[in-house]
Amino acid sequence: MKVKTATTRALPLFLACILVLTAAVSALAKNDAASAQSQELPKSKLTMSSIMRADLVTDTARLPLYRATVNGMPVWYVITEVSNRALARQVGVNFSPKLANLITPNCPCLQTVRSGRVLGRTVVRRPGAPDFSPMRLLVPGPDGGFPPKAAAVGAVGKPGYSPFVRIAGTNIIYNAPIVATGSGPFDVIDHRNTHDRLFAIDTGRRTVDMGFIRAFAFGKEILYLSFEASSAAVGVLDRTTFVPALGLTPTADKSRDPKSSRSAIFVFTNGRTGPKSPPAQGSDHVIKDGLNALTFNRRNTRLLRALRAGGDAHNVLDGFPTVNAALYSPIWDVNMVEWTPRAVARGRNVAQTDANRIRQLAVRGIVTSPGGTPLRSDRNILNCPVIGFLDSAPERDQAPKPPNQP
Repeated sequence: MKVKTATTRALPLFLACILVLTAAVSALAKNDAASAQSQELPKSKLTMSSIMRADLVTDTARLPLYRATVNGMPVWYVITEVSNRALARQVGVNFSPKLANLITPNCPCLQTVRSGRVLGRTVVRRPGAPDFSPMRLLVPGPDGGFPPKAAAVGAVGKPGYSPFVRIAGTNIIYNAPIVATGSGPFDVIDHRNTHDRLFAIDTGRRTVDMGFIRAFAFGKEILYLSFEASSAAVGVLDRTTFVPALGLTPTADKSRDPKSSRSAIFVFTNGRTGPKSPPAQGSDHVIKDGLNALTFNRRNTRLLRALRAGGDAHNVLDGFPTVNAALYSPIWDVNMVEWTPRAVARGRNVAQTDANRIRQLAVRGIVTSPGGTPLRSDRNILNCPVIGFLDSAPERDQAPKPPNQP
């Protein structure tokens, strides 16, 4: 007769516990995978299919990286727009027909290179590059916000540099900003040879992670990258390369004219402050609550948390690829917007999300350009390609455009 020992009797219970534990571990793994997935923007919400991932924790997007040379030195660039629809689809970037309007006599806003029809498939020689060695500086104003007490740009475009590239013998224009120079090692902490928004770079795998900005367009929250500015002051706030020649891009105050290369962007100076937007918005907010004085890198976790919580300036764009592709441009015509003292006193300076609603406020005298002058372009530009939207895609204006408003 067989005698069941205590060990034999416990074996089924032990196996059952193992099965329960395995199921629990499997469920936890699935939950972790789902949680990790939720920290990335779904591909369906990206406007560029070439973007490999958009991380909503670090507010960075991973893009393909391309190599060129400037006077024999390696430089590294990305491609975000092209003026040809078929090529835009092929390369996986935004289509921007307005870029073709950069073809004007002797404009330093455009580089010409010799290449095959598709930029990036061969190593091309470019006539200029940024100098990333200067250290960006921003000292908040006396009340901790805008305007800053002191500021200095962190990168400057050398003579001959522009992010906008024309293939010789064609009318095809690419937006191809340079984000790093040299053969490495690359400084991703103090950015001595990399763009001030560069988070990580892998020249072997040809990828780069760039910090994006949260903003609004047509009532929706959207995301965009920022590479260059023609204004030193705007360049410091946006952590971009200062390229004054870009201010010659045609034409200011013509956002909805297909013959202009620009679209309007509205930047508030004295909106509400506070950790979240809305209701907070603007330059005062991004310095105080977005910790704009800090350097953008993986060590500054306080900065990353602040931006994720709503610390970006939340500027308002007047164009988006899903609304009217013919009018979309990454060349943003900067309109600085100031709430009147009366509006601030009444607490009306809450975040705006639609360009035409801002124009309507301007008609009523509730907002102006700085100094109380009528709202208009300040004749500076930002190179800011859009990359996606958080919830649903922008579809239409939220209000009619007032007549005689640029």
